[in-house]
Amino acid sequence: MPEFLDDIAVFVEAAEAGGFSSAAARLHLTRSAVGKAVARLEARLGVRLFHRTTRQQSLTDDGDAFFDHCRRGLAEIRAGRVLIETGRRVVSGRLRISVPLSFGRRCVAPVLLALARRHTDLSLEIDFSDRPVDLVEEGFDLAVRSGSVGDSDALMARLLMRQRMMLVAAPDYLARRGAPAGLDDLAVHDCIVYRRQGRNERWRFPDASGGLREMVIESRIGLDDIETIAEAALSGFGIAYLPCWLVRSSVGEGRLVGLLAATTEGRRTDIHAVWPRAPYLPTRVRAAIDALVAELPGVALA
Repeated sequence: MPEFLDDIAVFVEAAEAGGFSSAAARLHLTRSAVGKAVARLEARLGVRLFHRTTRQQSLTDDGDAFFDHCRRGLAEIRAGRVLIETGRRVVSGRLRISVPLSFGRRCVAPVLLALARRHTDLSLEIDFSDRPVDLVEEGFDLAVRSGSVGDSDALMARLLMRQRMMLVAAPDYLARRGAPAGLDDLAVHDCIVYRRQGRNERWRFPDASGGLREMVIESRIGLDDIETIAEAALSGFGIAYLPCWLVRSSVGEGRLVGLLAATTEGRRTDIHAVWPRAPYLPTRVRAAIDALVAELPGVALA
């Protein structure tokens, strides 16, 4: 019976993923192992569950009917397991989480590693990337995202903190070029921008009406890594607009100078925990979210 249930779980994953290769990647199995699990299930049931070609697999009519029942059954089994785990408050199993590259490395990872230290049955798999991942399609339990999380019925979100932004430049740059007196002066200064796929990210500042003023900054230096942008600012290439957690120590040491604080200090970027919507939240995911809510602001703002 355990092997039968395991094969059903593989079958459901293959049906949801749209093929054996995608299911294998999600389950960390070989494509052959997925195919053998489905074949065992077909032999036991006496029906063919998938149409197979050299390039793809699709459900048969029997497979489609069986899939619907299996998916509901597995959801109930998982819900029961979560209820038991919640009652025992056992934080265990694999937690797969996507985090932004620099913020994740500097701020999120210390919180999650501390959580893993407290719960030795918890396994962590952290993906550091600034690309927007598809949590459901790519099999993530949780993601930390900066900015808007969008409007999706498939996702849930919880605010973790609000990140403050800061305009900064090196003292030697300011000695050469002077400091901007206002935002309009940025047009005649050298600026270092975040650039992705050939487009500069707009700089957004609070305006007098409580909204945001967006500025398209032209620059000869465009980078897709905020830590490299900070290094370029430290080297005197120009003005950068960066999160406070990244540049606070350099400002405190005098290696960077904060600019136009009265204009920019109201700018905040929301940072959320985001996870796939489900009837029950696994204990390991809830524990991670609670730890991030409790500890992340202290780490990022320290």
